[in-house]
Amino acid sequence: MATTPDDVTYQSDQTTTGVNDMTSSSSSRGIAFYYEIAVVFVGVVGTAANALILYAMVVSKQHRKQMLIFNQNVLDLVSSIFLVITYGAKLCSIPLSASTGYWLCMWLLSENILWCPILAAKLSLMLVTVERYLKVVHRALSKKMLRKWVIYSVVAFSWIAGFALSIGITLSTTDLVDGVCLSYVFWSSRASQLAYGIFYFTFFYGVILLTFVFCYGRILTMIRGQARTMAAHSTTVSSQQSQTSRAQTSIIKTMVLVSAFYAVSEMPMQVYYLLLNVNTNMTIIESGYYVSLFVSFLYICTNPFIYAAKFDPVKRVLLSLIPCRKTFDEQQTEGPTGTGTAP
Repeated sequence: MATTPDDVTYQSDQTTTGVNDMTSSSSSRGIAFYYEIAVVFVGVVGTAANALILYAMVVSKQHRKQMLIFNQNVLDLVSSIFLVITYGAKLCSIPLSASTGYWLCMWLLSENILWCPILAAKLSLMLVTVERYLKVVHRALSKKMLRKWVIYSVVAFSWIAGFALSIGITLSTTDLVDGVCLSYVFWSSRASQLAYGIFYFTFFYGVILLTFVFCYGRILTMIRGQARTMAAHSTTVSSQQSQTSRAQTSIIKTMVLVSAFYAVSEMPMQVYYLLLNVNTNMTIIESGYYVSLFVSFLYICTNPFIYAAKFDPVKRVLLSLIPCRKTFDEQQTEGPTGTGTAP
């Protein structure tokens, strides 16, 4: 839930003079212009990469087997698209006036539609972690609990909760003042702003991070224990069991990396937003703010590359799309004469 440096100026001096000063300072653009261009570029790359991963998941039929992970990538794709739309509109510097300007402010320039799928994706990532935990640590319980209707309900919950939270907070704290869109500024009281700031940091960083540590910690402990037991008893593992184990390990490695990158990339922006809500008179360094928010947006774009590198079913489909690899494989199959098999 981003608050810009201009919004901070207004919060610290809610007078007409403060708004006019903010408008004149923002008209020079400066670092904000280059930041917006960089964010649009990240959004374009993220859109293409997430679309490719979704294609690979559909081709490999993982969208049915791994519904929550598929939903996570859909949310990342929607976030990337809205990232391009939102910051593309900001680059255009659209004059805001009358009812059209008001609604552009409330839904687009305030980043309302952008944070809807981003918050939903954060909830979804935590739910994926819980699903992985149940499937590995509590297999019998997971077979009873993780029915199809439960998975579909979890997917719907992530979308509804993310959209409801973003829309509810943004519409109630945003307004158009003298042609300037001010988002997350007009709180009903100081106490409500403080409460939301603490809740947002505690849940979307603290609780989610603790969920990652607990669930994946238990998962890794369980896997290591099983490996030691099998080695000690020289257990003969069937081909099917081995394949299932490798698939499970591939998914877990992927989600551990995604979760770790979430923890690192979200920390600067989460701390900034908490401090801003706790101390409304805080002054911030504009370049530091933009770097923090850019790293947070970069997370959306980076996820697909983690899936491509670590999620084996997706990786195989993506490798099959590389023309030079196809040619090399055909040559290896045909052999040196082009008629036989490879030696």
